[in-house]
Amino acid sequence: MKCPFCNLEESKVLDKRATENAVAVRRRRECPGCEKRYTTYERIEETQMIIVKKDGKKETFDRNKLLKGIRIACEKRGISDQRIEKIVDGLELKLKNYKQSEINSKILGNWVMAVLKKVDKVAYIRFASVYKEFTDIEELRKEVKKLITK
Repeated sequence: MKCPFCNLEESKVLDKRATENAVAVRRRRECPGCEKRYTTYERIEETQMIIVKKDGKKETFDRNKLLKGIRIACEKRGISDQRIEKIVDGLELKLKNYKQSEINSKILGNWVMAVLKKVDKVAYIRFASVYKEFTDIEELRKEVKKLITK
């Protein structure tokens, strides 16, 4: 494993454990060169899920793309990277258990919004504003009002 800080091609594993959903192995590592610590995840590569986009285009599911979108929504909200990883792990497991090898992006987006709504309402609104493509402040106001009245 190459150190992300100094590129040394060796590391010492300090801790190893399965993630909560047992979809990956988490390893805490330390570089003997620069002595910095970092975390790696090992996952089984399985049959790729196909995401059908709004315009009909198809692309393979990209965990990192989902992770990035959720991280952006959760930015400066006090939600740890470990919590975000758990969210993505759960969504990925749900995808793997989906009855078909293709899924509409609308379904996946709704799953993300449902989880974020429970975790952090501001992160939910951030994600929803992009996902639902709000065109004006009135649409945003209606979505916030739904959250407040529940």
